[in-house]
Amino acid sequence: MMRGYKVHYVPGWDCHGLPIELKALSEVKGVANLSPMEIRQRAREFAERAIEKQRSAFVRWGIMADWANCYRTFDGKYEANQLRVFYKMYDKGFIYRDYKPVFWSPSANTALAEAELEYNEQHVSRSVYMKFPLLKSPPKLTSVLDGSSPASVLVWTTQPWTVPANQAVCYMPDSAYSIVKCATTGEYFILAADRVESTAAALDTQFEVMSTCKGEDLADGSCAHPTIPGRVSPLLPANHVTMTKGTGLVHTAPAHGMEDYNVASHHQLPTDCLVDEGGFFTEAAGPELQNKNVLEEGNEAVIQMLQAAGSLLKEEKYVHSYPYDWRTKKPMIVRASKQWFVNTASIKATAQEVLKKVKVIPTSAVNRILEMLDRRTFWCISRQRSWGVPIPVFYQKDTGECLINSETIANVIKIVEQQGTDAWWTLPIEQLLSKEAVAKAGGHDISDYVKGQDVLDIWFDSGTSWAHVLEDAEQRADLYLEGKDQLGGWFQSSLLTSVATRKKAPYKTLVVHGFTLGEKGEKMSKSIGNVVDPDVVINGGEDHTKDPPYGADVLRWWVAESNVFTEVLIGPVVLNAARDDINKLRNTLRFILGNMDGFNPETDSVPASEMYIIDQYMLHLLQDYGSKVTEAYKEYDYSKVVRLLQAFCSRNLSNFYFSIIKDRLYCEEEKDPKRRSCQTVLAEALDIVVRSFAPILPHLAEEVFQHLPYKKDSEGVFRSGWIKASSGWKKPGTEEAVEGACAIRDSFLGSISGKNALEYEVVIVIEPGLLFELMEVLQAEESSSVSQLNEIMMASQTTLLSEFPKETPADANIISGTFLINLEGGDIREESSYKVIVLPTAKAKCPRCRRYTSNSPSTPCPRCMKVIAGKGSV
Repeated sequence: MMRGYKVHYVPGWDCHGLPIELKALSEVKGVANLSPMEIRQRAREFAERAIEKQRSAFVRWGIMADWANCYRTFDGKYEANQLRVFYKMYDKGFIYRDYKPVFWSPSANTALAEAELEYNEQHVSRSVYMKFPLLKSPPKLTSVLDGSSPASVLVWTTQPWTVPANQAVCYMPDSAYSIVKCATTGEYFILAADRVESTAAALDTQFEVMSTCKGEDLADGSCAHPTIPGRVSPLLPANHVTMTKGTGLVHTAPAHGMEDYNVASHHQLPTDCLVDEGGFFTEAAGPELQNKNVLEEGNEAVIQMLQAAGSLLKEEKYVHSYPYDWRTKKPMIVRASKQWFVNTASIKATAQEVLKKVKVIPTSAVNRILEMLDRRTFWCISRQRSWGVPIPVFYQKDTGECLINSETIANVIKIVEQQGTDAWWTLPIEQLLSKEAVAKAGGHDISDYVKGQDVLDIWFDSGTSWAHVLEDAEQRADLYLEGKDQLGGWFQSSLLTSVATRKKAPYKTLVVHGFTLGEKGEKMSKSIGNVVDPDVVINGGEDHTKDPPYGADVLRWWVAESNVFTEVLIGPVVLNAARDDINKLRNTLRFILGNMDGFNPETDSVPASEMYIIDQYMLHLLQDYGSKVTEAYKEYDYSKVVRLLQAFCSRNLSNFYFSIIKDRLYCEEEKDPKRRSCQTVLAEALDIVVRSFAPILPHLAEEVFQHLPYKKDSEGVFRSGWIKASSGWKKPGTEEAVEGACAIRDSFLGSISGKNALEYEVVIVIEPGLLFELMEVLQAEESSSVSQLNEIMMASQTTLLSEFPKETPADANIISGTFLINLEGGDIREESSYKVIVLPTAKAKCPRCRRYTSNSPSTPCPRCMKVIAGKGSV
């Protein structure tokens, strides 16, 4: 905004979805008895309370936005736009309904997308080794398996509860398989050749390899189901079988695995699901299992059935990574059901292509989102909950056939725009579905249809925000900013919906930040009690000695100075350091403001060409600082801005320039051009430095502008533009002159370590050449106590000679050094040597300027006498 752009930042809140619904319902007793509208009302009220709290926090943090005009995903206009995107995608064939396995949360009674899962690396499953007795030997193995001894295929699974749904056993056609004889029982087993030793060890026995064959030789064999008498499980080829664990033969339950389902589809096997929405076995699973929780007593019951049938060889605990519901923190299952899907397989090639034209910061994030897209073949967008945007589909009561067309959707969108999606639940179907739409679909009567009960996934909800926020249908946002967890969430859902409907990305730039960790790098957790609340950081906790109020700018500085593209640490040590950094900056600003009294840049400024060389040099550094800071902001590299700011204020201003110009500021006559020269630089430095940190520390920036003695009617820092550093300030020649003088000064100061430089005078000896000429620019006369060169030396007097004096006092300290002059971009290079003779000053200390340039300790020096005389009194 400061750089002259009109910024359209529309803040918005994702209000729907399971997290909010669960949070709202956690405050209610008797949840099971609530109607969908009661649930929606409570969820809306919860969302509205959270929005008000968050909005006031964002305002306090200094975030600029039109806070009176935010969007909320439960607003009717937003929901209507979302339904338009849904229908466009449906009409183009990108959205479809199907029966297939999806991630299912029994604890939340709904399907979830992969982006809503988190993985528990320490999940413990009850894994089993079991045998499927061979019913029909594969024809190519009849010579080995002649039926004289019982033979079985060996199978391992971590999910015994899925065994009742088994329809096949899969093998890898290209891998080697062995027929082995068990030393303990004499039985014959078939398993992968690579898994013979590890499986024998796991079963605490030994296997004798009788024969080895290719996986494809297992074709046309079949087994008996291990728990259901009379059911046959064929041996089938599949490429998803791996040899890293298990037996190389995979139990296949089409209702509980995507690969299993694909095998079943290919071979026309049943895909019936024996598990209900709550994760309990249905009546179809049989009386022994009905109503049992598949992850608890149902799992135990299946293991007992395997034991009773003589099919169980071993049960053991197995620790592995397992998907959990990201909100309820309970284990997931995979369960086949009728759901709505986005066919991402048909969108992702275009999505990957347009993503390559998007600027992604950091660049490493683009590969991760491309890989995630590559793995995603479909996206389940239906949820079996109440708090969300309804999928606007009607179903024929008898056949279950879907009804959605341009007429039905137009009517629903019109109602939603006016009344919001509550209308889907409150209005009778006759007001939502017209007779014309039913007739167009070949139906007879509206009463033959029912409204769908599913709602849209919240990633579809938030992923269509571009359709509401961007004013023009063809527009793209300049920037989307979110955390790295959104590479599979909002960034991706926004991309897929935009590409499907507009064939373009909704954004030009993505900025992807990391997560906040505790001070020692540990993950924040409410159970551990190490969560840092931003409001406590700003306003302080109940006990200010334990949780002091740092203010918003400290929080903002901490964000800016951190490498936000990785994990970021926060805690008292980090926050105290941030506060100290800001205090140092405040001290620098106070010094400048204190020396602006009586100075008006409009009338008192000195043109750059008439300034002291050291002042011109500071303008040169300011110009360089301004351009580097501007570039860092363009790259969203705020930590670089902070580093540049700290280095400039500490090294160039406080430690260098301020110490040099104090004499001019404090001791020269108030309106002397020499004093006005450095005041002009200070005014420019203040303006540039404050503008450079204003986006990071807005409150401090405004505070400085309110205290400017010469800008009483200022519009403030944010309405008056960006850094105004003149390109005419860039003067590389001044750099060599000042840096040459500074090299000589460093030799001098190094020789009197810890002592007061004003107690000495220096004689600088340089042979005729470039360095001598540069020093002559700073001091035309041979000796001076008020020259520009002496000011830089910080001595009481400086003498510049082209040859070594014939006589030097015995107590003189002589230092030698060299300085490499580099002009015209390296075309002129000259190494010059110099000598510095350091002498104790012979004069008295001036009581006014404290330099040793007075003839008497009680009398001011000639310069001070002149200034005092000019004021008319001593």
